[in-house]
Amino acid sequence: MAQKIEAVVFDVGRVLFEWDLRHLFEKIVDDHGRLERVLTEVVTEKWHFEHDRGRPLAEMVPERIALFPKFEPEIRSYAARFNESIPGPVPGTHAMLERLHERGVPLFALTDFGAEFWSRFRPNQPIFDHFQDIVMSGEECVAKPDPALFAIAQKRFGHAPGAMLFIDDNRDNIKSARSCGWQVHHFSDAGHLHADLKARGLL
Repeated sequence: MAQKIEAVVFDVGRVLFEWDLRHLFEKIVDDHGRLERVLTEVVTEKWHFEHDRGRPLAEMVPERIALFPKFEPEIRSYAARFNESIPGPVPGTHAMLERLHERGVPLFALTDFGAEFWSRFRPNQPIFDHFQDIVMSGEECVAKPDPALFAIAQKRFGHAPGAMLFIDDNRDNIKSARSCGWQVHHFSDAGHLHADLKARGLL
């Protein structure tokens, strides 16, 4: 029998908030071929994740412009307008988070997010006021699925791994959390998450 859940830990991107670089670049790049090249070669998620792991934009942006000088406007837009890649909440998850909060369930977040982007995004999102603590990769300079980030979160959150339910959309992150002893939910949509939380007696 699974250990009783004492706390719920949410990922942010694609669990609580939709995120796709395409949302930003579709606004500023009219040519389809150029748009696809931006997303697949220039401002890629793989490159973006370097900021999630702690690299400052002051290093990343000039380096990328030197590599792709014809795409300087898009690269600078990435740095200046990143919030536009986050169009809004994932349908249904904020309502569940509110219900968990109302029921007194301790809530935490464990997210891969660049520190500079987080400082612009967090102040406009009161939903995060419900969290007792948030561990962010950009501040720790280590990102999921590295077990080191789960160890940092465990220490900060103050609960045993087996007493925390970790919710993430990324299969590798779920696999790492499970190997660290956490209980997990591989997120696909709010309906499946609601059913799981209800089955665990949390809703």
